[in-house]
Amino acid sequence: MRIVVLAGGIGGARFLRGLKAAAPDADITVIGNTGDDIHLFGLKVCPDLDTVMYTLGGGINEEQGWGRSDETFQVKAELAAYGVGPEWFGLGDRDFATHIVRTQMLSAGYPLSAVTEALCERWQPGVRLLPMSDDRVETHVAVELDGERKAIHFQEYWVRLRACVDALAVVPVGAEQAKPAPGVLEAIAAADVVLFPPSNPVVSVGTILAVPGIREAIAEAGVPVVGLSPIVGDAPVRGMADKVLAAVGVESGAAAVAEHYGSGLLDGWLVDTVDADSVARVEAAGIRSRAVPLMMTDTDATAAMAREALALAEEVRA
Repeated sequence: MRIVVLAGGIGGARFLRGLKAAAPDADITVIGNTGDDIHLFGLKVCPDLDTVMYTLGGGINEEQGWGRSDETFQVKAELAAYGVGPEWFGLGDRDFATHIVRTQMLSAGYPLSAVTEALCERWQPGVRLLPMSDDRVETHVAVELDGERKAIHFQEYWVRLRACVDALAVVPVGAEQAKPAPGVLEAIAAADVVLFPPSNPVVSVGTILAVPGIREAIAEAGVPVVGLSPIVGDAPVRGMADKVLAAVGVESGAAAVAEHYGSGLLDGWLVDTVDADSVARVEAAGIRSRAVPLMMTDTDATAAMAREALALAEEVRA
């Protein structure tokens, strides 16, 4: 079975770990969000790609879900001593090495897709990890700070501000001019099923879909497209999905997110058992829906979620 997964950061990475356990013989291609990418200290940082790579490769900090395990922060401390910031973004010493290698390869002329493939040679994540695009795309968030409306990088909104102010708009800067990375459209065309994990529907999956050609390729692939709700009981399981959903005019609810994606894209949608009452609304929108446990408490629970998604895909196919 050939599975394509559109993945953001922590939620996408943890879902992929369960999917690998549920379908160990599957050929899995992951299209990773690069809208969170940021340049810091002269280095290209790709948080979502690295979170997938580290999680599946066994190097993730399990407690926080991002960054390296057994990390130290001596370089960050030395930079701060020189007055070099930003201090709010916590790059560890081990993590710095990844970004240095990536930046050197990009400076040598290698595209991000080739660099990602080279980095994965070390980590052996057991999936094919592709950036959504080799072109620069950055998600910016419009906010009001000190009485002034301004656009800031998503990382600043989430990491520095902790989403403590309302998001007035979310813009994937550069997405309209970007092209899918090599292999992305081919993987979608060859897939037997496409999955949307419980990642942020606006700044993760939504940013991937904003790259011209990707949404269209999925809609036209003629294979089941099944998603898992990141909203449980009208609140995001993790992160600030409610804030960015409000910015695009979508209520924070399992059914509303399914409607946001639309029946022209989604064939199936899993909601948590606490949201079982929303199944009828999702199905009224032309999307087949089931209520199952959606809390990724451990790998077994996540594998069960993945099996439910694949089962719903087979039901749709039939």
